[in-house]
Amino acid sequence: MADLPDYYFRIRENGALVFRLDTANRQQRIEMEQIATLNLRNGEVRPHGQRALTEADRAEIGRWMKARAELLARREVDDILRTVDHLNLTTQWAQSKAADAQLDAVTDALLLAMHDLRAVLVRRKADRLTKSGG
Repeated sequence: MADLPDYYFRIRENGALVFRLDTANRQQRIEMEQIATLNLRNGEVRPHGQRALTEADRAEIGRWMKARAELLARREVDDILRTVDHLNLTTQWAQSKAADAQLDAVTDALLLAMHDLRAVLVRRKADRLTKSGG
C-alpha cells in the first residue's frame, strides 16, 4: 500500500475532524479512527470521546491548523483579487453589452454594494493612515 500519512483531516465548516490512520492490520485495510474535532475560528481542539491526545497528535494537529489558517488567508486574498477582475468584467459588460432591461435588473444592487464597499475601504484606509502617522 502507498505510504499514507499518519493523520487525515476531514475539512468541515470552521475546522476539521481528525483521524489517525492505521494500515498495519491483517486485512490491509485503511482504518480511520477519529481522535479529535478542531475549531479553527477559536483554536479549540477537542479530543473525541474519552481519548487522550498524545504529544505527537497535538504537534501534528497544531502544524495542520497553522498551515490551514495560512492557506485560507491566501485564498481569501485571491478571492478578493478575483472580485476585482470580475468588477472590471462587469464594467466592460455594462458599457458594451448590457441591454437596458439587464441594467435595470442589476444597477441598484451593484450601486449599493459598491457604495458600501467604498465607504468601508475609505474608512479603513483613513484608519491605517492615522495609525501610521502618514
